[in-house]
Amino acid sequence: MYQNILVPVAFDENSDTKARAAMSVAETLAGTGARITLLHVIEQVPGYVSSYLPGDYIAKARNAIETHLQDLAAQLPGSVALVVDGHSGRTILDWAADNSVDLIVIASHRPGMQDLLLGSTAAQVVRHAPCAVHVLR
Repeated sequence: MYQNILVPVAFDENSDTKARAAMSVAETLAGTGARITLLHVIEQVPGYVSSYLPGDYIAKARNAIETHLQDLAAQLPGSVALVVDGHSGRTILDWAADNSVDLIVIASHRPGMQDLLLGSTAAQVVRHAPCAVHVLR
C-alpha cells in the first residue's frame, strides 16, 4: 500500500469522470493514513495571448479551478487540493520528487501522433517519475 499519492488533475473534456476514476484508484491503493494530493498545474499564458484577455481573467480562472479541485478533494478522505503554476509534465515530476511521492495516479489525455498510447504529459511522467505510476486510459 502507498502512503503518499499524487493525482494530477487536468480540466478538459470528461475531466470530472477521469479525475474521479483516478481518485478511486488512489483510494484503493492507499494505505491506512495515506495522504492523497490532487494537483492541477496551470500553464503560463503567453504574453501575446494574455494581452487580449480581460485583466481579471487569469485570477478568476484560477479561483474557479481551486474551488472545483477542493470540491473533488472533499469527496476523498485524506486528500488535499493544490493548484500550482508551471509546465504540467515537468511540474508533476518535480512536485513528486520534492514531496517524496511513492505513487502517481494519472489519466492519459488526448494523445498526439508521437504518443499513440499515452497523452504527452502521461508519457513524460511515466518515463521520468521517481516512483511508481498508474496510468488510466
